[in-house]
Amino acid sequence: GMQPHLQALLSLYKLFCPELVTITLPTKTKTYFKSSEGPWKATMNAVRQRNQGSSFLTRAVFLGTAQPQSRKRKWNTQLVLPASSARISEEGMEKYCDLFSTDQTFPVEQLQTFPQLLQNLHRLEFPSQMGSVLTNPLLLHYMNCIKDESIYLRLYYWMGQMLQEECSWCVVDNTTETEFKSFLETIYKGECFLQEGFSACEEFLYKSLPLWDGSSCRPEVLRLVSWIPLSSSPEIRSYLYGPLAQLFFTSSLYFKCSVLESLKELLENWLNCNVIHMDPEFHS
Repeated sequence: GMQPHLQALLSLYKLFCPELVTITLPTKTKTYFKSSEGPWKATMNAVRQRNQGSSFLTRAVFLGTAQPQSRKRKWNTQLVLPASSARISEEGMEKYCDLFSTDQTFPVEQLQTFPQLLQNLHRLEFPSQMGSVLTNPLLLHYMNCIKDESIYLRLYYWMGQMLQEECSWCVVDNTTETEFKSFLETIYKGECFLQEGFSACEEFLYKSLPLWDGSSCRPEVLRLVSWIPLSSSPEIRSYLYGPLAQLFFTSSLYFKCSVLESLKELLENWLNCNVIHMDPEFHS
C-alpha cells in the first residue's frame, strides 16, 4: 500500500533512478532521509556569494548542523586558570577549616609544584574553564591519577564544541586558520603528555575528514590522527581510511609520505598501549 515511509523510499529512488519508478507519487511527501549534500550546497552557495561581492555570507552547515551566530569568542581565553568563583576571607576560612577540616578544598589556581599536587590530590576542584587543563602539566598529571569520568566528560564536551566552532575548513567565513592550528597543536601536546588520545578528537576527525582538502592544517591534523584511541570498531575503515585514501591517491608524494608517517606513529602508539596493559606473564 501507499504508506508514508514507502512513498518516501520510492521518491528517493525516483530522484536518482527515475526509470525504476513508473507510478505517480504525491508531490508532498514526508522527509525520511536526510540529504547528504547539505554541507556541500551551503559551502558552494557561500563561496558563490563571496565571489559576487555580497556582504552576507551563508554559513556552512557544519557536520549537518546549522552554525549559531559568532560569539566573537577566542578559544585561547579559556586556557588560563581562572580565579576561584567564591572567595572566602581568612577569618571565615579558619572557621570553615575548624568545622570541616576533612573537606577543605585546595584552590586550583594556587597549585604551583608537584609536591603540592601530591599533598592535595584529593582536595582539588577542577576549574570552570576546562580548556585550562590542556596547558597545565600538573592538572594533566591529576587527570592521570584520578580517573574521574566527570572530568573527562567536561573536557570532551568543551573540546568538541570548540573544534566544531573553530574548524577552518568546515566553517566558510572562518579566517582564523592560524589560531585553529595553534588550538590543534595544544590538543596534540596534551595527548602526548597523557600518552593517550582524546575521544572528542577522534569524533571530530571522523566527521571532518570527509570535508578536508588535505592542505589546511595538514601537519596538525595528521598528528591528531596518530593518537586515535585503540579501538576494534570496524568503523575506522570507512571513517578514517576511506577519506584519507581518496586524498592519498590524488595528492603529491609529500602528502603520501606524511600520511604513511602518521599511520606508522598510530600503529606505534597502539602497540605501546597494548604493552602497558599486557599481562606480565606474556611480556616476552
